[in-house]
Amino acid sequence: MTATTAASAAYIVAGLLFVLSLAGLSRHETAKAGNAYGIAGMAVALVATVGLAWRDGDALAVGLIAVAMALGAAIGLWRARIVEMTGMPELIALLHSFVGLAAVLVGWNGYLSVEGAGSSGGGAGEAEELGLPVGIHSAEVAIGVFIGAVTFTGSIVAFLKLSARIKSNPLVLPGKNALNLGALAAFAVLTVVFVVSPSLGVLAAVTVLALALGWHLVASIGGGDMPVVVSMLNSYSGWAAAASGFLLDNDLLIITGALVGSSGAYLSYIMCQAMNRSFLSVIAGGFGNEGSTTGAGTVEGEHTETTAEEVAQLLRDADSVVITPGYGMAVAHAQNAVADLTRTLSDKGVPVRFGIHPVAGRLPGHMNVLLAEAKVPYDVVLEMDEINDDFPKTSVVLVIGANDTVNPAAAEDPGSPIAGMPVLHVWEAEHVVVFKRSMSTGYAGVQNPLFFRENTRMLFGDARERVEDILRAL
Repeated sequence: MTATTAASAAYIVAGLLFVLSLAGLSRHETAKAGNAYGIAGMAVALVATVGLAWRDGDALAVGLIAVAMALGAAIGLWRARIVEMTGMPELIALLHSFVGLAAVLVGWNGYLSVEGAGSSGGGAGEAEELGLPVGIHSAEVAIGVFIGAVTFTGSIVAFLKLSARIKSNPLVLPGKNALNLGALAAFAVLTVVFVVSPSLGVLAAVTVLALALGWHLVASIGGGDMPVVVSMLNSYSGWAAAASGFLLDNDLLIITGALVGSSGAYLSYIMCQAMNRSFLSVIAGGFGNEGSTTGAGTVEGEHTETTAEEVAQLLRDADSVVITPGYGMAVAHAQNAVADLTRTLSDKGVPVRFGIHPVAGRLPGHMNVLLAEAKVPYDVVLEMDEINDDFPKTSVVLVIGANDTVNPAAAEDPGSPIAGMPVLHVWEAEHVVVFKRSMSTGYAGVQNPLFFRENTRMLFGDARERVEDILRAL
């Protein structure tokens, strides 16, 4: 067996491990094994790649790869140790930007190695070694650079929004839809020009156009749709990796990129369904201005405050309890206290379940990960469709840090910016207790009439501290 065939076999094994990783990550019980499969697949891929470089006798290449791996591993371990769960969404967005930037650099390297070397007679030869006519290679360069650049700046904007470094409100430029469509048309024209006559200036124009489009696409999407943006950028990063695979003639990159791109696209579609958003409108940067969070109306009414002792008494007398967590639970680091409350109530004979909205938190599965971290049993953590019909038969609902996902305006007010968005019908329960720091609106900037319902009580303060107060009262 030659080094080349051994590397090809290793890439097939790595690809299968990545498929197993996705399959494992689809369920709570197998998620840890799925993560292990992914780590193993990446380790196999890295070893095979280093082996190919070693076979070629390029000591400098092997040394550079080793340095890059060491630096990447050190930074990755450092970030993994210090990142809070509340910071995971923006960290993921930032990691997507690295994939996009890598695709841009691979594309530029492909141009410099083939088309840019054409004047010395080496360009056609390099392309022939890859089994490609120069024209097809040029198209791959332009497309790869375009996808990578859109992913890069789009991910940077998502990172800035999620980390509150810039406002989450959507950017609405005059004629923004025409700008997006015009950018796509210009890209098509520039790609044709680049294929016919490759030049540094045209590739630079494609790069700048894509960087601007990526920035505008995500800047045009409001904060309420940010969970979809995270999964959408995940998809973009996959297609960027696949484009790099074509340029590098690397089957594993193509397979992995296609897996990530297609699964990310499907996840984005599922989340759009959960938010009653058009998938095409979101990936086009809010085309048609769907999902805008501006113009939210005010809700008049008087809210009723409660105390931890009163909530404890409600829970003692309850026949059933449902907890609906949101991003506020993550901010308050309240998941462990909530898990203790769940165990305490269960020991007292009060059944407790959790209702998880598909977009609770700032990325898919955010609440599920927090609850798993706190050792909450998987069988009491239910999705929105599994729990919604049970609210009319529920004694007490504890809304801990959730806002937009429990807003009745989505179901009852056709004029609301979130009208039509499927939400948890917590207001149908006998009693609702909302844990909040203040009466401020949620991430989508929409006021919640739930707070003023007769069966709703507001428990203000830090969610973790209030849950601990309830535990002491129990």
